[in-house]
Amino acid sequence: MSDTLPVTERTRLRRSHERGCFDREAIYAILDAQPMCSVGYVIDGKPFVTPTLQWREGNHVYWHGSSASRALRHSRDADVCLSVAILDGFVLARSGMHHSVNSRSVTLYGRAFKVEDPAEKHAKLGRFVDTLFPGRYGTLRPDHAQDLKATMVLGLEIAEGSAKTRSGGPKDEDADYELPIWAGVLPVRSVVGAPEPDPRNLSGVEMPAHVRGFRL
Repeated sequence: MSDTLPVTERTRLRRSHERGCFDREAIYAILDAQPMCSVGYVIDGKPFVTPTLQWREGNHVYWHGSSASRALRHSRDADVCLSVAILDGFVLARSGMHHSVNSRSVTLYGRAFKVEDPAEKHAKLGRFVDTLFPGRYGTLRPDHAQDLKATMVLGLEIAEGSAKTRSGGPKDEDADYELPIWAGVLPVRSVVGAPEPDPRNLSGVEMPAHVRGFRL
């Protein structure tokens, strides 16, 4: 497998070429850092976008939802676009034109497939939970048959796509640096708050390490 994804007509950057990246490891790192994604697809000739959670296993990404979901049923064996984005900061320049954001994003294209084998689907749902909270799945009530029947898992090979990143300060026109206007970066970070226990937790149930130590 090549270390980079091929440049295609859909993934070629038309502007700001320096922000584009086709390196697999860079793409993997962004996918692993941001579980929230949006999946775009077409139903009856009209575009739809659905937010959901994704997880990566090797060179594939997966997402899940209700087996009755119209979005998932229409995405199966269909062309989809999956995108994740991380906002790292607001970039304030000396002109409106040069305001920007520091960010990391990945956009993938391909044909979604349904995970058909029940044992494989069960394993992938377990890995989904453990990807976010290592070791949690084995502590949970075992899935009922109906739980698995009601859940669909779709996957997408990471074969066509690209990452796009921006970092650093504003890039103003030379003359604008002489203007008495404040410019700079307002960093943005995702912060995980203190855990809020369910009031119906049984007495004596301790908070597990994968909750206490959770980080994005």
